[in-house]
Amino acid sequence: MTTRNSYGDIYSGHTRARKPVIPTVPADRDLVVEDAATGFCGAVVGFEKTYDGDFVRLEDGRRRTRLFAMREAAFLLDGKPVTLVKPKPKPATAGPARSASGSTKVEGLRARVALGSRIWVEGVHDAALVERVWGHDLRVEGVVVEQLEGLDNLGPRLAEFGPGKGHKVGVLVDHLVAGSKETNLTTGLGEFVLVTGHPYIDVWQAVRPAAVGIKEWPNVPRGEDWKTGICRRLGWGTPQEGWRRVYNAVNTFRDLEPPLIGAVERLVDFVTVGD
Repeated sequence: MTTRNSYGDIYSGHTRARKPVIPTVPADRDLVVEDAATGFCGAVVGFEKTYDGDFVRLEDGRRRTRLFAMREAAFLLDGKPVTLVKPKPKPATAGPARSASGSTKVEGLRARVALGSRIWVEGVHDAALVERVWGHDLRVEGVVVEQLEGLDNLGPRLAEFGPGKGHKVGVLVDHLVAGSKETNLTTGLGEFVLVTGHPYIDVWQAVRPAAVGIKEWPNVPRGEDWKTGICRRLGWGTPQEGWRRVYNAVNTFRDLEPPLIGAVERLVDFVTVGD
C-alpha cells in the first residue's frame, strides 16, 4: 500500500502535469493588447455582447477597429498570454440618479392625476419600447400613452377625442417619410396635434443593431411581412420570439437610434409644456 501511494504521487509535482496558469486582466479602456490568433494589436475601446458571448473592440494606430471574442488566453500582453475580462463597474460618483431616458430620476414618485393630453402610438411594440425608456418620465408628468392599433384609426380617434388647449395629442408614427401613406394621413391636423416619427419600416428597426447583437438589420423585400422576414433571416424563430430579443436588448435610450429618441422627446415636450 505504501509503495502504491509513493508511485501514485510520483507525478503530482511534475511540471508536465501542471496546466499553465493564464492570468486574467481587466480590459480597462486604452489597455493595449495583441490578439494571439491574428496578431492585430490595439487599444481597448469598448465591448459588445452577442449571442456568441462577450467581445472586446480593439483600435489600432490607424484607427481601424475589430471585434475579438473574450476567450481564455486569446490575447497577449507584453508578449505573454492573458485572458481579458470586463472591468468591474466603478463606484457611482455622487450625483443625481438617471432614468433610462437620461433624465434626472425622481425618487419616491407618487402617482399623479393624468394630464388631459395624450401620446398615441401605432401598436403594442411601440408602446412597450416607449414605456421601457421613457416610462419614468411619463409617470412624473402624468402622461398616458395609448395605442391606435393602426394609423388608419387616427382620424376617427381624433374626432372622438377633440384636441384643444390642455387636451393635446402627440402621435408617434413608424415610417414617416416623404410621400408615404403615413405622411399623407398625418398632415393638416391642427395646432393641438403634433405628429413625429422615424424613417424605419418598423419600430424594431429603431433599435440599434449592436444592442441586439447583429451587424445590421437585413433587407426584407416589399410584400413580405417584415417581422417574419427579419426573424427568418436572423434565425430568430417566430416574430414573438424575435420581439422578446428586441425588447430585452433595450435598457436605456443609448440602445435606440437617434430619430426615435428625438421623436419621443418632442412629443413629451409638446404634451407637457403649457398643458
